[in-house]
Amino acid sequence: MCGIIALLLASEDDHVNQMLFDGLTVLQHRGQDAAGIVTAESPNHPHHPNRLHLRKDNGLVKDVFQTHHMVELRGNVGLGHVRYPTAGGSSCAEAQPLYTNYPHGICVAHNGNLTNTDELEGLVRDTYSRHINTESDSELLLNIFAESMAVQAKAARSAGRAKTAAGGGVNGGQQDHQDRQEDQQDQEQDQQDDIVQQVFRSITTVLQTCRGGYAGIYLINGIGLVGFRDPHGIRPIVLGSRRSACSAGAGTGTGTGTGNKMDYVLASESVAIDTLGFELVRDVMPGEAIFLDMRSGECHTHQCLSPPPAATSTTTTNNTNTNNTNTTTTTPSLSLSPCIFEYVYFARPDSIMDGVSVYETRLKMGEKLAQKIERLHPSHDIDVVIPIPDTSRTSALQAAYILGRPFREGFIKNRYIARTFIMPGQASRKKSVRLKLNTIKSEFAGRNVLLVDDSIVRGTTAREIVQMARDAGAKKVYFTSAAPPIRYPNIYGIDIPTRQELVAYERNEEQIAKHIGCEWVVYQDLVDLEDSVRSLARVDRPLDKFDCSCFSGEYVTGETIG
Repeated sequence: MCGIIALLLASEDDHVNQMLFDGLTVLQHRGQDAAGIVTAESPNHPHHPNRLHLRKDNGLVKDVFQTHHMVELRGNVGLGHVRYPTAGGSSCAEAQPLYTNYPHGICVAHNGNLTNTDELEGLVRDTYSRHINTESDSELLLNIFAESMAVQAKAARSAGRAKTAAGGGVNGGQQDHQDRQEDQQDQEQDQQDDIVQQVFRSITTVLQTCRGGYAGIYLINGIGLVGFRDPHGIRPIVLGSRRSACSAGAGTGTGTGTGNKMDYVLASESVAIDTLGFELVRDVMPGEAIFLDMRSGECHTHQCLSPPPAATSTTTTNNTNTNNTNTTTTTPSLSLSPCIFEYVYFARPDSIMDGVSVYETRLKMGEKLAQKIERLHPSHDIDVVIPIPDTSRTSALQAAYILGRPFREGFIKNRYIARTFIMPGQASRKKSVRLKLNTIKSEFAGRNVLLVDDSIVRGTTAREIVQMARDAGAKKVYFTSAAPPIRYPNIYGIDIPTRQELVAYERNEEQIAKHIGCEWVVYQDLVDLEDSVRSLARVDRPLDKFDCSCFSGEYVTGETIG
C-alpha cells in the first residue's frame, strides 16, 4: 500500500514542489516507510530545459524534505510517492519515484503489487536487455513502459524519414518557402499526435503484460504525465482539475489570458485533491489511461483495454520488442472490483472512492455490526462502546447508536507513532501498541466494555488492547471487528503475506476470543460488508464486485493460493 500524486500546472512559471509536499502529507497514512518527489522543468526553460530534480529517502514526508531540498525541486510538473514496502525491501534505493533515462527520461510512482514478477523479470532482463537493480516490482513497471515507448519512437522516426524521402523525390525541391513551412507545421502536429498514441499504446502493453492490483503514474520528461489503473480497478486513483491562475487575464481587457487553461492533479485519494483546492473530476476507470500533455496543457483519456466479445480474455502474440522475440500477452476482461479493504481501513474517511463516501460506508459497517451483535447476543450486558482509534471510530459511533449504549473514548492515541498494522515486523507492532495507546481508566473501571476495531489481522494489537482494558478495570471485554475474519493473504499490496500469521487461520470465533483474551468476539459478515459499500454507490456507477480476497480466498486476477 502506497500513496501517489502528480501535478501539472498550466503556467510554466509556477512550481509544484509545495503542492506535492502538501499532497503527500495528506496521503501519509498510506505509507510511512519512505517518501519521494521528482519535478521537471519546462522544455522552454531558458537555462535548464527538461531538467529533472529528484529527492527521496526513507522516513516521513516532513523529515525527508527540508527547505534546502524543496528549493531544488523546481518545475511546473512533478510526481510524488509515499511508500510502505510490500514488494522488495526497505532500502532507500527502492524509495520512489524510480527513474530511467531512456527514452526521454521516465519516472514512475506506483501503488499495489504485481503478481507475475518472475515472468516479468525474465522479459525485462532476457528480451529487453534491461538491467533490474532492485527487488521492487515498480522497476518492472518502469522498464516495460520505457521499452515500449522506445520501440515506438524508433518506428516513428523510421516512418518519418521514409515520408520525408518520398516527399523530396516527388517534388524535387520545387516547393516554395511557404509550402515548406506548412509541411513543417503539419509534421510537428503529426509528431505531437503520434506521441499521444505512443503513450496509450505503451500503457496498453503494460496492462496486457502485468498482472496484479496496481495504479501508477509515469512522468515522461518534456512530454507529460500519464496515470493508469489495472484492468480490475483494484487500487484507486482519481483525477482532479481547477482553472489555472494563468487564465486570470481572460475578460480583463489585457488580452493575455485564454480563460480555459487548466491545472491537473492525479492522486490515490480524493482527499489530496480537496486539500490542494482542486475539484474532483472522477475516478480513473479500470484499464484506462489519462495523459496530461505538458506541451499543450490538454488532458487526453483512453480506454486501453476493450473487453473482447463473448469472452473473458484473449491471448495475443507481441513481437514489437527490440530483439524481435515473440512474447505472450493477455488482454484481461475489464471489471471494476475495487479493494474493499480500502473502505475498511486504508483510506481516510473524508475520501470519495469510486463515487462512494468512505465515511458513510463505515457508518453502514457499524450499523450492520450492531445488528449482528443483537442477533447473536440479544441479552448482552454491554455498558459502553469504545473504539480503537482511529479508523474504527466512525463504525463504533453508529454501533453504539443502534445498540442504545453510550459511546466513549477510552483510548487516547499518540499521533506520533506509525499505524501498527502497516509497521514492518511483528516485534515492532507489539512494542508500539502501548506506545501508541493509553487508557482513560474511568471509562473502563467496573464496566462491561464493547471494543470496536476496523479489523483483526494478526491478533497482536487486539490481544494487547484487551489486556490494557482489563488493566484499566474492565469487568468484561467484548471485541468486535467491522471486517470479516481475515483468513487469506492479500497479493495486491497489503502486508498479509502468509496465512499462518493470521489470527483467524484455522480458528473459529470462540478460539479467536480465547486467543486474544476476551469474553466473545463478533466479526462482520462478508455479505454485510459488501452491502455497506454497494448500497451507497451511484445509480449510474454501480459497484457489483469487490476484491475481497483476504476474506474469501477468491482472487479477481485468477491466482489460486492454498
